[in-house]
Amino acid sequence: MDLTYSAAEQSFRAEVRAWLGDHLTGDFAALRGLGGPGRDHEAHDERLAWNQHLAAHGWTALGWPVEHGGRGLSLMEQVIFHEEYARADAPARVNHLGEELLGPTLIAFGTPEQQQRFLPPIVAATELWCQGYSEPGAGSDLAAVQTRARLEGDQWVVDGQKVWTSLAHLSQWCFVIARTEPGSQRHQGLSFLMVPLDQEGVEVRPIEQITGGSEFNEVFFTGARTDASMVVGEPGQGWGVAMGLLGFERGVSTLGQQVGFARELETVVERARANGSYDDPVLRDRIARATAQPAVLRVHALRGLSAVTAGSDSAAGGGAASIAKLVWGGWHRRLGELAMQVAGADGLTARGAAYDLDPHQRLFLFSRADTIYGGSDEVQRTILAERVLGLPREPRPTSPTASTQGAR
Repeated sequence: MDLTYSAAEQSFRAEVRAWLGDHLTGDFAALRGLGGPGRDHEAHDERLAWNQHLAAHGWTALGWPVEHGGRGLSLMEQVIFHEEYARADAPARVNHLGEELLGPTLIAFGTPEQQQRFLPPIVAATELWCQGYSEPGAGSDLAAVQTRARLEGDQWVVDGQKVWTSLAHLSQWCFVIARTEPGSQRHQGLSFLMVPLDQEGVEVRPIEQITGGSEFNEVFFTGARTDASMVVGEPGQGWGVAMGLLGFERGVSTLGQQVGFARELETVVERARANGSYDDPVLRDRIARATAQPAVLRVHALRGLSAVTAGSDSAAGGGAASIAKLVWGGWHRRLGELAMQVAGADGLTARGAAYDLDPHQRLFLFSRADTIYGGSDEVQRTILAERVLGLPREPRPTSPTASTQGAR
């Protein structure tokens, strides 16, 4: 992939930078740096207003086709936007699951009626979505889901439990993987349903995290209902749709994530210089190692995105997402450990009230989950071993709920 920028792309970068500079002002200026993993409770309503401001000026759904309400931007233009957005310290957006996951899935698999109903509110950030995949007995092993749905007349009736459902307490809709064919097992008999959350048959219970926030939730469906037309793809064929959605999960926004990681590293280095710990040669060596890796992550992400865009299923494309998750998850967790080493004794106490954490304490605590959520390290290694390297498959459980090994 050519990593140089054309004159048109440089001009686009200047446009994005100028627009953010002009609009992250007034009330919006106070939102800089707010939100994101472990901090999604921060100024949600204000960040939603910012997201809708972005939409009103054409800065959402950047890679979607124009006919579906998007901008139709190239891969490199999308990368540029996310990099500049992160460099501007703009607030974390509240519509990631709808815009980056469900929207592209509906474009690929949805009916024209579903696209007309749901895509415009996603573009405008007026309806928010959460993802109903994981369950207490089906975390990494997604094919073991036991949430069930049955057709009664012109509606699906849903019963079951989902867990680790990000932002369910702030969402209006959930896309749910449910078993719709009695007696089916594993990948067979699953359907991809869109379920409204504002109804009596849905209970959302936030899960308090060690960082003090509650961005994850348990969601209980007890006779919850959704229209028969709210199935994406054919009933019983939801596994293919679910896997298609996961293919969109680690898209161009990961480049912005990496800019954010680099900013976090900068604050750690600044703290080390300020408190004198930078003079420790062992610590300085760790900082040097941490500094080199973001550039490698960026090049790898661009190579992987380029391969996927070109339709390649080679190791560069097909295994790129798993490799990237392994690398950045481990790197970010080590950055949290480095931040605590730099902080020294000050990192052991909160600033005031319980869970009044400084940014480096929050980085350390939340990054402990980086090698678990979004597909654990063990799952990513199994995917690479079996699907990319062609190694023998692991023994499979005899019971659909007896294992929590990788989603397949």
